[in-house]
Parts: sequence; structure tokens; C-alpha cells
Amino acid sequence: MPTKSTRLRLSRTSRASASSLVLAAGLAALTTPAFAQDSRTTQEIVVTAQRENATHVGNGGSAGVLGDKAAEDLPFNVRSFDETLILNQQPRSLGEVLENDPTVRTTYGYGNAAESFIIRGFELYGDDVGLNGLYGITPRQLIAPELFEQVQVLNGSSAFLNGAAPGGSGLGGSVNLLLKHAGDQNLNRVTLGYTSDAHFGGSFDVSRRFGNFGIRINGNYQDGETGIDREDRKTQVLGVGLDWDSGPVRMSLDVAYQKVRVDHLRPKLTLSTSELPEIPSASYNFAQDYTYTDLRDVFGVFNFEYDFAPNATMWVKAGARDGSEEGIYGGFNLYDAQTGDGYLTALYVPRTDNNEAVETGARVTLGSAITQEIVIGANASWQVNRNAYDFRYGTDFTGVASNYYDAVQIDLPDSVYVGGDLDDPYPISKINTFSTFASDTVGFWDDRILVTGGLRLQKLETKSYSAFGGELTGTQELNKITPVAGVVVKPVAGLSFYANRIESLQQGPTAGFGASNFGEVFPPYVSTQYEVGGKLQIGAMFASLAWYQIDKPYGYTDVDTLVYAIAGTQRNQGVEFTLNGEILPGLRLISGVSHVDAKLLESTDPSAGTTPKGVPDWTANANVEWDTPLPGFTLTGRVTYTGKQWVDVANTFKLPSWTIFNAGARYVFAAGEVPVTLRFNVDNIADKKYWASAYDSFSSAVLQGQPRTFKASISADF
Repeated sequence: MPTKSTRLRLSRTSRASASSLVLAAGLAALTTPAFAQDSRTTQEIVVTAQRENATHVGNGGSAGVLGDKAAEDLPFNVRSFDETLILNQQPRSLGEVLENDPTVRTTYGYGNAAESFIIRGFELYGDDVGLNGLYGITPRQLIAPELFEQVQVLNGSSAFLNGAAPGGSGLGGSVNLLLKHAGDQNLNRVTLGYTSDAHFGGSFDVSRRFGNFGIRINGNYQDGETGIDREDRKTQVLGVGLDWDSGPVRMSLDVAYQKVRVDHLRPKLTLSTSELPEIPSASYNFAQDYTYTDLRDVFGVFNFEYDFAPNATMWVKAGARDGSEEGIYGGFNLYDAQTGDGYLTALYVPRTDNNEAVETGARVTLGSAITQEIVIGANASWQVNRNAYDFRYGTDFTGVASNYYDAVQIDLPDSVYVGGDLDDPYPISKINTFSTFASDTVGFWDDRILVTGGLRLQKLETKSYSAFGGELTGTQELNKITPVAGVVVKPVAGLSFYANRIESLQQGPTAGFGASNFGEVFPPYVSTQYEVGGKLQIGAMFASLAWYQIDKPYGYTDVDTLVYAIAGTQRNQGVEFTLNGEILPGLRLISGVSHVDAKLLESTDPSAGTTPKGVPDWTANANVEWDTPLPGFTLTGRVTYTGKQWVDVANTFKLPSWTIFNAGARYVFAAGEVPVTLRFNVDNIADKKYWASAYDSFSSAVLQGQPRTFKASISADF
């Protein structure tokens, strides 16, 4: 492994080289000879570019095997954030994109930057984010957003729509990513960007269409220190999308590469106390210099569609991912909030993943007075996880004494417990899923009433292997039919009411570190969701309102026996309201509010309170964009609110609610015939220090929010 000084020299050299290359490309674009033009032509260029830069949220979208649907025809809520939002806001990860959604909040895993998302009070792992409708193909832990044309959020359970998520999460909602493809117009875009304190990058995006054939190539390079002291991130991505559209036949092939490295990540803070510590500053970092996360993924998806009749389409899609990662993840366990005393731990994990997925199906539309849309198909996925682990917890797992308020750098602690082959990890788990599905959506009264019913027969198979030799230690298998029932009623144009009953099927949980049955994988389980709601479209504004209830089994580790077991039920009920669109010409809004009432029922856990930890009672967002009277000039702002949440299982102390404000501006001007866009954003304007999340599956832990961050970029489209 390179030393820190060597790595920094390499980092700075590669950063300067990449930035120079992208800068040269950008200057070449800006100095391309321009044709003579009058002021009217210049104004048209600016107005068109400003309109194309406008940030919107799409309503409706992919509902899994039911296909792409308008919002008014779906008995579910789906929202889509497009590539324009990603370009305007300059997010460094998928979590920063999803911060725009009032129903989603982001947290981390243990000691590393593994993002996971809280939707309707339940966790969605990064492993279970879909790619073009397939599971297991998306990079895990951290997902760079620059490759994607859309980020789609579906609120609620989706075992019928998408199949069971192999990682065992996604009970409260799912996220699906769509890779970029060529549009109708050619694109040549170069972007240079800066994020405080010293994070620089550049990207390119090229698109061409030659008759039926389209190609799009885009890449991004970023490197440097973030607004958190000493935290350094480096991201490299490259994607190629090919597509063919000849009318009845449509094909696409997407191949992508992502490499992400994070050094000195500020991790979550584990608490062995019932008191929150003070936060020294918003940018304070207690991470150790030996900590890092290094991720590399190569992945791709092939899609084929054929209209074998005017009213019938069949499809096949397949994907694969080869992932490699390693890291030394650092933890700090605080046992005295007043003095800051605690202890440090470290965990080294090498891991590889080899995943494949395939789906095929057909969709047929019949009838006129009474219509039917019949869908049948099957899918499968295969996932192999090879990993090992090296616990570096000091002598006898006691850790190394340290202080949260004065985190002195230390040498990497000694190894105390090793599982697996650190040099060549062998399989630890294999997860296979198979399913067949069929549904029928019947339309009455010119499709003003739509009734959907469907069944998916699913088989989940999990094999676990010993970390000490690789022998098979257990197999869990479940065959389960997961139904869906939904109804949509559209009494007048623009207004619809809906209801659904749908289930979620998860791989059973795994007993975590600290449990006497550590590593035991539990059988898959079924959760049930009921939801009713309404949607209203008035002009360019769209509103939705939903009430839901989700029941799931509850697991815990007994404090006396240290045995992890499933005992009890968690019930989450809630209300969601979203409002987005163009209020007036040039004035746009993305907003919403969510309330979750989460309760533990029939739990035999004597140490538990009545409310699950880490679930905020209220969340709300409001994004505003205003195209000012000054041509090409747009002002932006966002307010984000997150309510109180319990930190511990026993419900003895809470995180306070928090609100942060972001602001920004865009300016479009014409350099000859080239539209150029300047962007400037400030996240967390007040540099507020706050605890963002207390969600953690295995312990009481809190994640600190991001500090004030400046972002600036310049893009040229030529």
C-alpha cells in the first residue's frame, strides 16, 4: 500500500493532469470560431439554454414490470430527478441527489461511506438500488451520480413490481437509476467544477444520433479535500451508452466504470452513553489518518424490446457487475459525553462481488370499451460476495483509548481477530433469486377506473459459508407468492384517487457483531403495506397526498443472552404530501412534507421502548428556482427540515430537529454560438452543526451533518 505522502503526491499529480486536460477541452470549446449573429440570435441562445437548464421533478415513471406510466395511471407514487438537477447542484454522491426528496434521508454504515437511505422509516441499502430495473448491478456503498439520466424514487413496498431486493432492504421504498442515452439533438458539453475546501474536477458529455443509432459517452474526474477537515475524496467514472431504435425493435447496451476513494472519512459516532456530546464545529473530523475506502466497479446492462404486434411488446434485459473494494474503516465509541473519553477501533475488509441479473417478459393491450393490459414474465439474479475481515480492536477487543474532542492520531491498532483469507477472499455468501410474474390491469369508463391485480411467485435462496475455511454453514430458502392489488379512479381530468395493497419480501437479517450467534442468517420474511392517496394536476403544478401502513417483523439482540432473534412487529404509519411544478412562468417549486409514526408492537425485547430509533417523525423540503428579469440569470434556494429521532432502542434520548438552508445562482451567456453556464451554490449557508441521523442497525450511533460547502462550475455546450 502506498504511504500517505506518496498517495498525496500521486493524487495531486493526477488531479492536476486531469484538470488540465478538461480545461484545455473547455477552452477549445469556448474559442471555437463563431458565425456572425445579431442580438436576437444571441438572446435566443441564452433563453433556450436557460430553459434547458431549468430543474424539474418528473411525476410518474418506471413502476417495475408494470412499465413506464403517467402519475395519474399509477396506484403508487413515483418521482424522477433528472440529469439537469444533477448538473445544476453538483452532487458528489447519490445521497446528495436524494436530499431533494422530502420523503428520503441518508445515513452511513459502520466506519465507512456506505450510503443507505431511509424511506418511510425503513432502510434501503446502496446494494439494493436498481439499475435500469435490475438489482445487483449498481455499484454499492457509494454511487457517483454523473452517469445517470434519471434517479427514480418509488415510495412503498415493491416485491411484486421489482421483485425481492437481494440485500434484504427496500421495504419502505426503492430507487431505480437510468443510464444516459443519446437524445434527439447532438451534445458536446465540457464542465469544470470546484467544491470547497480544495476539491476540483472536470467532466465531459458527448452525444450523437446517426439515424436509428445513438451513442453517448460521458466521464467525470474529481479529487481533493472536502469541507470536512482532512477528508479527501477522489471519483473517476466513465460510461458508454449505445442504442438502436428502428420502430418495432429497440436495443441498448450500457457499459460503465466507477472508481471512488475516500480518505479520512468522518464516520458515525457510536455511543455507549445516554447523552449526546457537543459538536466541536461543523467541519471537525475525528477520523484517523489510516482510514480509507477504495471502491472499483465495472458494470453494464443490455436491453432488447420488440413490438411483435401493434398492441404487444416483449422484452429481455440482462446485467452484470464486477466489484472490488477494500478499506480500513474506523470507529469511535464514546462512553463519556462530558469529557469526550472513549476508544478507537479499526476494521480492515477486502471484498469482491460478482453479480448477474436477467429479466424477460411480454406486455399485451386488449379491448376498447373495457381495456386490459396483461403482463407476464420471469427474472433471476445471482450474487456472490467474497470477503474477509480483520478486527483491529486493540488488546482483547478493548480498543485504544482516545478522546472525541481531541482526537490524537495513532498507529493502526494491532489485529485481534481475522476471518477469511485477507489476500484472496473466498465466498462468504451466495444469494440467488428467481421469480415469475403475471398481472392484469383492467380499464373501465374510458380508463377512468383502472384495477390492477398481480401475482409474483418468488424463490429466495441464501447460502452462508464459514469465514474459517469456506465450508457451507447454512442454507435458507423460501418460496412465496407476493400479490399486488391496486385501483385508480379518475373522476375528472387532472384528478385521481388510488389505493394499493402490496407486500415486501426480504432476505432475513444477519446477526451482527456483538451477538453470540454472529453471522447467523435468518429466513426471509414478508411485510405488508396498505396505502390510499390522491393526485392532482393543475396546469404545470402537481400535488400528491398519501397515507400508508407497513408492518414488518422486528429483530433484536438480547442484552442478557446476547442472542439475536426475531420477536415482535414494527408498524410504520405515515402521511406524505408533495407539491412540485411551475407556479408561474420562470418560478419553479419542488417541495413536500412527510410524517412517520413508527411503533414497536408485541416486542419481547425488555430493553426496547415503543419507537424504533433513527426514524424522524417529520421531514420536509422546499426547493425554489426563479428566472429573474435579467436574461440568463436564475436564483435558487432550498430549505431542509428533519424532525426529532430516538438515538437508542430504549428511547431515553433524542436527536434534536434541524433545519438547513442552501442557496445558489446560475447565469447563462453566449460566447459566440456557444451557450456557457456559470453555477454557484452554497450548502448549509449558516455552517450549522447538527446531528443528521441516528439510524443504525446494530448500535446507538449518530451521523454529523455536512458543513457549509461552496460549489462552483462552468459548463460549455458546443
